[in-house]
Amino acid sequence: MLHPKKVGTLPVGEDSEEQKQTNEIKIAIPLLEVLAIEGKNITADALHTQTNFADYTVQQRNAHYFLIAKNNQPTLRSDIEFYFRNIDSEPEDVDVSSGEHGRIETRSIWTATELNGYLNFLHVAQAFMIKRETIEKKTGKVSSEIVYGVTSKPSEEASPNMIQNTIRKHWTVENSCHYILDWNYDEDRCRIRKGYGPENLARLRKFVIALIKSKKSDGVAQKMRELFRNTRAVLDYLKMTKNSQAARQ
Repeated sequence: MLHPKKVGTLPVGEDSEEQKQTNEIKIAIPLLEVLAIEGKNITADALHTQTNFADYTVQQRNAHYFLIAKNNQPTLRSDIEFYFRNIDSEPEDVDVSSGEHGRIETRSIWTATELNGYLNFLHVAQAFMIKRETIEKKTGKVSSEIVYGVTSKPSEEASPNMIQNTIRKHWTVENSCHYILDWNYDEDRCRIRKGYGPENLARLRKFVIALIKSKKSDGVAQKMRELFRNTRAVLDYLKMTKNSQAARQ
């Protein structure tokens, strides 16, 4: 089950200076308010697969959504899964990675418009199923994952290949930022929840990640392990002392 985290604050009333903490779901629309998204394709975590978010994106902002259906929308997910469960047709698009990061990924997609008027969700123009098969090059281990989703963009404007690329770009952002936060900092289990503590810590963590990436190191996790509890190594890495040692190759 997906659980929204407290990530920001909103005013209690229109004329009130009082603020209250709120979660990812409620902060998404206010964040989009300041962006020019007309005609754009909007992706979001599965947590935001909500009818009000879909209606806001399409009806109020004239944009299109690409959303994944998971257990926070069990009926929507099960309906799409049921439709594709016994599909025996070839995938409409197949994308194979070049084998970077030590694994080969094959992503296949099937789409459907037959569910548009049936699904209990707003502005659905296509439903889709993406199957990802991964082979670890070193071990030969094979893993598979299937995700289901919906988009408000009609088939004449969004081909299966375009849907694949859009979803993949979202996962790229997820893996390059949020995955690092969750994996290296174990952010989801952080017990600091009062006041502005969570927001300030998130800013500091993202600053550190950006700083390490700016140095073009081999990997954020590896560099963090090298610098852990080693003040001199940190100062040398940032070149903050006159006699900084050369960075290790």
